[in-house]
Amino acid sequence: MKKINVSFVVLLFLFICPVVFSQGQYKNTVRPTKNVIVMIPDGTSMGVVSAARWYKTYNNMGEGLYIDPFLCGTVKTFSSNAPIGDSAPTTSCYMTGIPQQAGNVSIYPVADPDNDLIPVDPEMTYQPLATILEAARITQDKATGLVVTCEFPHATPADCAAHYYARNNYKAIAPQMAFQNLDVMFGGGNDYISETIKKHFENKQVTYIKDDVEAFRSIEEGKVWALFGGKEFPYDLDRDETLPSLEEMTRKALDVLSLNENGFFLMVEGSLIDWAAHANDAVGCITEFIAFDNAVGTAMEFAKKDGNTTVIVLPDHGNSGFTIGRRGHGYSRATIHSLFKNVSNYKKTAYGLEKIILESQPEDIKGIVKEYTGIEISDEEYENVLGSKNYLPEDYMKAGDSKNLVSVLVEIMNERTSFGFTTGGHTGEDVFLAAYHPQGDIPIGMNTNVEINQYLSDAAGLEKPLSELTAEIFAKHTEVFGGMKYSIKTSKDGSVGLEVKKGRKKLVIPAFSSVAYLNGKPFDMESVAVYIDKNETFYLPKSLLEKL
Repeated sequence: MKKINVSFVVLLFLFICPVVFSQGQYKNTVRPTKNVIVMIPDGTSMGVVSAARWYKTYNNMGEGLYIDPFLCGTVKTFSSNAPIGDSAPTTSCYMTGIPQQAGNVSIYPVADPDNDLIPVDPEMTYQPLATILEAARITQDKATGLVVTCEFPHATPADCAAHYYARNNYKAIAPQMAFQNLDVMFGGGNDYISETIKKHFENKQVTYIKDDVEAFRSIEEGKVWALFGGKEFPYDLDRDETLPSLEEMTRKALDVLSLNENGFFLMVEGSLIDWAAHANDAVGCITEFIAFDNAVGTAMEFAKKDGNTTVIVLPDHGNSGFTIGRRGHGYSRATIHSLFKNVSNYKKTAYGLEKIILESQPEDIKGIVKEYTGIEISDEEYENVLGSKNYLPEDYMKAGDSKNLVSVLVEIMNERTSFGFTTGGHTGEDVFLAAYHPQGDIPIGMNTNVEINQYLSDAAGLEKPLSELTAEIFAKHTEVFGGMKYSIKTSKDGSVGLEVKKGRKKLVIPAFSSVAYLNGKPFDMESVAVYIDKNETFYLPKSLLEKL
């Protein structure tokens, strides 16, 4: 690879895009509103949007999508050192204003001089960065909420309410989200609710609802976590009445959050659009986006009626290169029937169909596929199903060489459609942007992910720049307690804490918690303490010094 003159690139970038690290106002005037709603259809490329719109038309579900009247531009979304991002750094940028590296959850990236697309200060590496959600809660006393269909510590929700350099470390992320004292958390992930989290919920009078849709529907007020399943939700096409839809969870969140007289910040994610795209599951992509779009309709209805709410809708990145039309299937002469008849017969996603087949006998497979997809599979396809490595391969010695059952079913289902995929991973195209503002102050044209953060900051009416809040709530422990006696201790269970002593006072600060202990007595720090093992540093509120 040809070496890049980094100094020249940095100077050129600052000259062309001086707005990237500014904490000033968005490029156009944005009048603040009481409430801000951010809605993210994870990993949604425009091909999915178009297919969802045609799918609704073909199935008499309406002529358009709820986002249609609000489409206003595109977003250039990228990581700090790569044009194609993943959910962790991309939504982190929306929340903090700083592009980050793959896997980063609202934390300053490591410098990568040969590849960085923005100026990166090596002195800031691993610095937790305050988010829009944290600013709304801490500086404005607003209610805060997250609604998702994945497990709650997954990348996008974590980007709003946690900080770490590795998105998959749920042991570091899940407690941060619980100790963030959210007013609403709806989604999946009961497996990640520890006894410590349950105890915190009790202390903070947080209602924890586990796998109880009727209890969820009876919620009227208060802080509440309602989680369904051990990890993620099933796809919407596979969901039954024991689980709420994303639209229903969004409506309930708005009912609860709007009780706060200071307003609220809400993030809603259509989490599994991305997962379906990774699997190249066309019907999964389409129906998951429609489920998300229904939630958009609910949010827009609320915003219009309320008159003091901003809504912004945008993916975090593209995925799979989904297209209507592919090689060998024609194009201009393809009718809506030839394009959408077969996919409209699919009553389950490949994952949903897999679940049924795994519990069935081999002789029932052809009938099951026919019942849920309308497809009469060939003998060769039947053998491929039987030979799937997670079904019942005839020769177990060859199981490792075979495809997963979901992959086999996706191939069978997609073969009967005209949809194409270029990859099973993320893609780097610009994503769509839709917005509503009661005075019409919406972002138009092409916006960068950094500019989206600036727009959200202005729409939320943040008077204190996120950089200032970061300095206040995430200061290094070596600076806060400089000259004092302190030590970092690890317990037998692996938990880490910072212990500071001054005279007869002893301050103990557990990692990833908002509760500290002064001489054994607990108190709320108002923000979480983040521990980074890479540099053995605690990042915590400067105000803790006053306790000593």
